Amino acid sequence: MRLRMAPRMIQSMEILQLPAMALQERIDQELIENPLLVDLRDSRVTPESGDGDGSMGASASDGGQTEADSVPFDGYDEWAESYAEAHRPSRAALSEQSDRKLEAMQNMASRPRSFHDLLVDQLSFFDVDPTRRALAEYIIYNLDEHGYLTLDLAEIARDFGGSATVDDAEQALYLVQKLDPPGVGARNLQECLVLQLTPDVPHHDILKILLTQHIDDLQHNRLPQIEKKTGISIERIKDALESLRRLDPRPGGHEDSDRAHYVVPDLLVEPNDSGGYDVRLLDEHTPQLSISRRYQKLLKSNTADPEARAYIQKKLQAARWLIESVEQRRSTLLKVARSIIDYQTQFLDKGPEFLEPLKMQQIADQVGVHVTTVSRAVDDKWVQTPRGNFPLKRFFGGGTKTADGEEMAWDTIKQKLLEIVAKEDKSNPMSDEEIVDELEKLGIPVARRTVSKYRKALKIPSSRQRKVF
Repeated sequence: MRLRMAPRMIQSMEILQLPAMALQERIDQELIENPLLVDLRDSRVTPESGDGDGSMGASASDGGQTEADSVPFDGYDEWAESYAEAHRPSRAALSEQSDRKLEAMQNMASRPRSFHDLLVDQLSFFDVDPTRRALAEYIIYNLDEHGYLTLDLAEIARDFGGSATVDDAEQALYLVQKLDPPGVGARNLQECLVLQLTPDVPHHDILKILLTQHIDDLQHNRLPQIEKKTGISIERIKDALESLRRLDPRPGGHEDSDRAHYVVPDLLVEPNDSGGYDVRLLDEHTPQLSISRRYQKLLKSNTADPEARAYIQKKLQAARWLIESVEQRRSTLLKVARSIIDYQTQFLDKGPEFLEPLKMQQIADQVGVHVTTVSRAVDDKWVQTPRGNFPLKRFFGGGTKTADGEEMAWDTIKQKLLEIVAKEDKSNPMSDEEIVDELEKLGIPVARRTVSKYRKALKIPSSRQRKVF
């Protein structure tokens, strides 16, 4: 079966995914393109141009109400009807107005599509079942800033929930790895480079042998050993390595490298009098949308020519869809954020060591939405808390059971690892195996490869490199 999504659903998902500043830019563009949309914050908006029917009205945070949304559409006074009649636009005027707004929009600087957005867009070119497509989208939103997948497939299947299996996750990852740029979805550098070995890469056949069968020798520059094992001359190996250097080890790491990043929180978390925390959206600068009464009245009057009516009807539908999508984003983002904060009160009360293991599926179950909706809601969203600003994704992560049978988040284990290394004898630093033993003493059983993985992620050098003579 093909998965078909209505334009309204696609727009709703796109709006949900946008962070605060990008949402404001998107709405500003829509205000330019669609003459039926008005911003109630604009001092030029009068009762005849705004309409409470389908409007967002004043911000939910202040509970205000403006004159423009206080009168329902059906309650037009005689003066409003006369005004609409006198100012009824012709078909030529509508076309001219649309052209002017379109030209202005085209000259406006637009927000570039994110790396994850571009990957999700490509999924529409593949004819796959809905579960695999949703899994592929979930994997895309869990790629790191360099385009790598750092989660195990078993974790992906478990966190995704439903009837998803590891085999489903593997097939979805295979789909992601077909996307551009080549190399995305790799789980390590070796896989990333192999994925880029298309037939148009010079010496791709030799490079595939080197990367899949002789990676250890390659890393230590043992070219004579490779020549002896493969029968490929050193000259050809060196030529192949020149092609290897042209491959990209970070297929997702260059999209925003030249732009400064300014964090604008989407949400604010504040302590309340009862000892808990309140969550609210920081959307004071987001336009408060409404629909022009004048155009609605024109549509209702049945006096406009068919072409003008079709144009107004189309723009009216687009305006309503946008307003509903923005309001749905508000509702979903608040529900998801409040659920996350409820889980992570210990983190806010006591600090990073008390971060609870949390899966997106848990939040999805509590809020009553699909896990991919949670993934979109937290993507690129920041929250301002008493302990600082954090991406919402910061509050998610797996964990392990301690010797006492309690769940402990991986972030907490990382904190313990940092503490152990900070206290070690610098003249005789601890090996990964010794760090494992120290964690065992604290009741935290972990494998050596896990310690090695987190040590590298925390940019802690090896014991030999940490040694101070």
